[in-house]
Amino acid sequence: MRRTWLIFSQAVTVAVAALFVVATLKPDWLPRRSDGSVVTVLPSLAPVAPAQPVALAPGATVFSYAAAAQRATPAVVSITARKAPPRSAQSNDPWFRFFFGDGNPQPQTGLGSGVIATPDGYLLTNNHVIEGADDIEVQLTDGRTATAKLIGTDPETDVAVLKIELDRVPAISFGNTENLHVGDVVLAIGNPFGVGQTVTSGIVSALGRDQLGINTFENFIQTDAAINPGNSGGALVDAAGNLVGINTAIYSRNGGSMGIGFAIPVDTARQVMEGLIRDGQVMRGWIGVEPRELTPEIAETLRLPIRQGVLITGVLQSGPASEGGLRPGDVVVKVGDKPVASTGQLLNAVASLKPRETAVISVQRGDKALELNVVVGQRPKARTRQPQ
Repeated sequence: MRRTWLIFSQAVTVAVAALFVVATLKPDWLPRRSDGSVVTVLPSLAPVAPAQPVALAPGATVFSYAAAAQRATPAVVSITARKAPPRSAQSNDPWFRFFFGDGNPQPQTGLGSGVIATPDGYLLTNNHVIEGADDIEVQLTDGRTATAKLIGTDPETDVAVLKIELDRVPAISFGNTENLHVGDVVLAIGNPFGVGQTVTSGIVSALGRDQLGINTFENFIQTDAAINPGNSGGALVDAAGNLVGINTAIYSRNGGSMGIGFAIPVDTARQVMEGLIRDGQVMRGWIGVEPRELTPEIAETLRLPIRQGVLITGVLQSGPASEGGLRPGDVVVKVGDKPVASTGQLLNAVASLKPRETAVISVQRGDKALELNVVVGQRPKARTRQPQ
């Protein structure tokens, strides 16, 4: 049987080779159809239909995000931030200037994006776009430019608020991140690499991204819409053109988009903006504890009946948590009605509390579940790593 199969396979190989030689050197020996085309026999899994032009029926529509882009793009601006050139300590030394000259250091210029949030000219952008700038210029899509006034910044969320004095500025419509789901279509609008306003599309890849080490308070929207340098501070909008996030960071090994971008949720950005406009600062809750992730090994060592929560390793003496009865070794499982399973969730839950209000904090202390009443303090301004 094996010998028969070998003879058959060799015969087929010789036949295909002979056909190839004839088709190449003597194509006129092959049979032809009435239209003159050559008849060839090639192995095929299935017949392949010839490509046909496809015509849309009269009145048919092609799905597009043009309406969303047209609604949102007028409110997205380009930002140019200029910093005075650094001067060395020797620049005022006459002998240094005699030998090396005065030089002509150029101002440092950074490019970014922003979003007009209110009809009276308040803008949202990233703190890192305008940080340390001496002059901030804003250019609208209609060609108008204006010098922006810095209203305030919040480095812990990387949000900054600017103000421009222009008539009839187009403000963006705010969306609701509670209605945002993984898989929803989003558009990223900004000025990448300074080439001009650009719109890219993608989907929401994930929600609630934290522990990235970008900001103190992290609750990012992750998207695969292309975000590049210069998009920072620009808009992430939904399929209706409503603002759902402020583009702030990308994951990249080469400086360009790799399909992983992060945006600050619009509700966070809006809360920061309102606080900066109203109070000149963001009022956040604070209780004065040092948290740590609760691992299964720690829970087993402490013989805890729970496996989710945040372990408290330190309590600031005479701080709000200490006054409320919280102790090192306690495991916080809930702040108010918000369950907490990570240090990031605890930080955000405490920060959302209003200073001087009383919050109920649910903790596990050994085999006992307790509810402690804690009078919330005001979070100090960020300088170094702070207790939560």
